[in-house]
Amino acid sequence: MSYTIWILLTATLVGINCGLVGTFLVLRKMSMLSDAISHSVLLGIVGAYMVSHQLQGVSMLIGALLVGLLTTFLVQLLHQKGVQSDAAIGVVFTCLFAIGVVLISLFADRVHLDVEHALMGEIAFVPWDVLEVGGRSIGPKAVWLLGFVLAINIFVIVFAYKELKISSFDSEMAITLGIPVVLIHYVLMGMLSLTTVASFDSVGAILVVAMLIVPSATAYLWTDRLSTMLICSAFIGVLASVIGYVGATAFNVSISGAISVSTGVIFFVSLWIAPKHGVLRKWMKKSPA
Repeated sequence: MSYTIWILLTATLVGINCGLVGTFLVLRKMSMLSDAISHSVLLGIVGAYMVSHQLQGVSMLIGALLVGLLTTFLVQLLHQKGVQSDAAIGVVFTCLFAIGVVLISLFADRVHLDVEHALMGEIAFVPWDVLEVGGRSIGPKAVWLLGFVLAINIFVIVFAYKELKISSFDSEMAITLGIPVVLIHYVLMGMLSLTTVASFDSVGAILVVAMLIVPSATAYLWTDRLSTMLICSAFIGVLASVIGYVGATAFNVSISGAISVSTGVIFFVSLWIAPKHGVLRKWMKKSPA
């Protein structure tokens, strides 16, 4: 496949993964926790590098997963101790991210792992970092990693759809029905950590946050049904990726930045015209017949 197709495929996989996971974050009013985890996984990546001396592979996923779960645990712990939720998120992610930055300076300053790369990513380089089997290239490593994480996300959502749905809308009812709410919460945080680190190298930590939150928030304007919202959120992620890439090519700007801007444009258009919660719809309902 061509250079363009690989970039588009990578961006759309990021959009679908983030859209699926982000839907549950928006419904649980935990959107900013994605910001915390997307930054703190840097510590997991550095830790994995210090152990395995590799920047890719299973060790990186495990490192990010562990730090993502640690972030969730520390945020909840501080919140239970009386710290406001947003303050707890700010304290935890800045501390863990800062530790990651310090460890990079001390132990990983000679490898291709820097703070700017972690924050912004560079999707244009994805087609050149290929996976080889038997001496033959079978495509970019990022595409295979994102495809693997997408399979995990879809499996968990299909397997635990009822539990995720009930615990997202009404956690007290979920406890009454015997659903392990805490376990479901940490499973979701694990999915978030894997999605974040898989998308990390392509679009960077900051833009992962945009892809996690904005398509899902946009989908929420169009529908109240969870199944429809999941599909709509993934579709918006794909649509934003395509529009962003076309825009970046036309104006010769950052691809990741253009994709992020396109998610914002789609959101503000939906805010006005969405048939369920759009501004025009609410205005028409209030207007006398």
